[in-house]
Amino acid sequence: MEGKGLSVSADRYSCSVCREVLKDPVTIPCGHSYCMRCINDFWDQSDKEGTYNCPHCRRTFNVRPEINRNTVLTEIIETLKEVRVDASPSQSCAEQVDVPCDVCPVRKRNAVKTCMTCMISYCETRLQPHKEHGAYKRHKLGEPTGNLEEKLCAKHQEVLILFCRTDECCVCLMCLVTEHKSHDTVTLEEERERRQVR
Repeated sequence: MEGKGLSVSADRYSCSVCREVLKDPVTIPCGHSYCMRCINDFWDQSDKEGTYNCPHCRRTFNVRPEINRNTVLTEIIETLKEVRVDASPSQSCAEQVDVPCDVCPVRKRNAVKTCMTCMISYCETRLQPHKEHGAYKRHKLGEPTGNLEEKLCAKHQEVLILFCRTDECCVCLMCLVTEHKSHDTVTLEEERERRQVR
């Protein structure tokens, strides 16, 4: 599976403590995930007080929660590495079509980013709140994309980035590590090129 022209935001799979892609990912009882080392270091500092909280949502635990490696997240991250998925816009496909800003009222400017959390494409002006306000800090911004609903997996609400040749359908990373685990999968770009050659 070679990742030609494939770009997915690695933010979705990053630790909010170290801001890096998750290493030995663990999920704590509130559902948030961290690098095993990061959450252990974070909680080691709380040992004196006897209460432990989630660095993201601040949920408090009176007893230090037992943490186990999240194998699904581990597989997703390994798959990201295999297909060389990268969050850098400079590495995304250069053949982008202009996507209109979904927020501009009359004269639609070209979108510069699409927020996969809001499911809206923004021009530079309308994108400012995402850059300036903390409430949007965790939103996933990517390259401008049109027809967003068509690009999401109906089952997992994740972006469809791969093609399963076994079942002849587009799949997301969650599909890849679950029901399409042992199937022949390639990037959408590879499948597009293969079909154009025919």
